[in-house]
Amino acid sequence: MFEGVATALITPFTKSGEVDEECLRRIVRFQEENGVSTLVPCGSTGESATLSHEEHIKVIKIVIDEVKHAQVLAGAGSNSTSEAVYLSRTAADLGADGILSISPYCNKPTQEGIFQHYKVVSESVDVPIVIYNVPGRTASNITAETSVRIARELPGVVGIKEASGNLIQIGKILAKKPKDFEVLSGDDAQTFPIIAMGGCGVISVAANCCPNTVCQMMDLCLREKFIDASAIHYRMLPLFTDLFLESNPIPIKYVMKRLGFGNGELRLPLTYISEHGAAVLDSDIEDLGLI
Repeated sequence: MFEGVATALITPFTKSGEVDEECLRRIVRFQEENGVSTLVPCGSTGESATLSHEEHIKVIKIVIDEVKHAQVLAGAGSNSTSEAVYLSRTAADLGADGILSISPYCNKPTQEGIFQHYKVVSESVDVPIVIYNVPGRTASNITAETSVRIARELPGVVGIKEASGNLIQIGKILAKKPKDFEVLSGDDAQTFPIIAMGGCGVISVAANCCPNTVCQMMDLCLREKFIDASAIHYRMLPLFTDLFLESNPIPIKYVMKRLGFGNGELRLPLTYISEHGAAVLDSDIEDLGLI
């Protein structure tokens, strides 16, 4: 369902700290014009952790209202199962095509707790769910065994965004998953190897600023033209990695500001990019001819 390129959208803010609706709509149009098939509002790149429930819902509504043909995979996870159910139901009622549900963070559930969390969430909505494994943020890894168990036992869960950085773990999921369970890269720098191993897409940070290029690489990968795809991968690799030289989404918001999308405004505890970080990204932008 979510094969190809999905963009983990930034949430632009005005100088006064409110959601910048006009800029968000421009970003949505920019994504669709450049071939992105799925948009992901309110993920970690969208600063969901500092959005109020009202703002969270507002951002999803804006994206759903603005899209013309792309799917919307709405971020609606939480470390509270009941809150995840509430956000998931709300996003589904707004018309989201699916839910991206981060593994519970901070409270560090056991593998059984993770499974039961997704069981309750998946049974609460009729839209498909993609689970999101990012132990660098949650401090709680979803093991390959638990991912495969979820894939086999919870029909409402159709895929996983894998951002563990562990290619061996990802390979185990790919080897043992049901045929129709989708494995999506959660790290631009690992998209090429993950697709080569059998993955089917990416939820991309870099696609915010260079959606056409990420889509070109993905198209080549999915057509098994890996030599041509590798040329794009290696050309883009400095940007793919440098977008994480400081906490995401600090770098991508700076790049988007340079491209004319927003002012780079972030919410505390995230702070504006350092002079060193800006210099590195300026070099990437120049090398790739983004502006």
